[in-house]
Amino acid sequence: MTQRLKKISAFAITLGMAGALALPAAALAADELNANDLGVNAIQSTIKLGSGDIRQTAARIINVALGFLGIVAVVIVLLGGFKWMIAGGSEEKTGEAKKLIVSGIIGLAIILSAWAITSFVISRLVTATQDV
Repeated sequence: MTQRLKKISAFAITLGMAGALALPAAALAADELNANDLGVNAIQSTIKLGSGDIRQTAARIINVALGFLGIVAVVIVLLGGFKWMIAGGSEEKTGEAKKLIVSGIIGLAIILSAWAITSFVISRLVTATQDV
């Protein structure tokens, strides 16, 4: 590519980008925008946003996440038990199964302690910030 062709293509790209940026402003220059033009009222009427307390919403999200993690930990324990049952007396396989079971139980303990800590903190947060 020659130097002249590079300059022409750069100029054309710049001109195209400037036109693309200026076109929306020229198209919307006729009237002022309000909330109805942008569809804000339509969105607010169709989307049902919660009006609950943000602290309780956060507590629900945390409880769901910890519940999911608890299910995962129980599945790990069950998988370890299943592997132990099908080990057939092999020391290597039973050792792997024991490790899975112990890991699942440790995970459950961590999840339960996390749930206890978060429920305590959130309950104290709610009572401390409530309007009296």
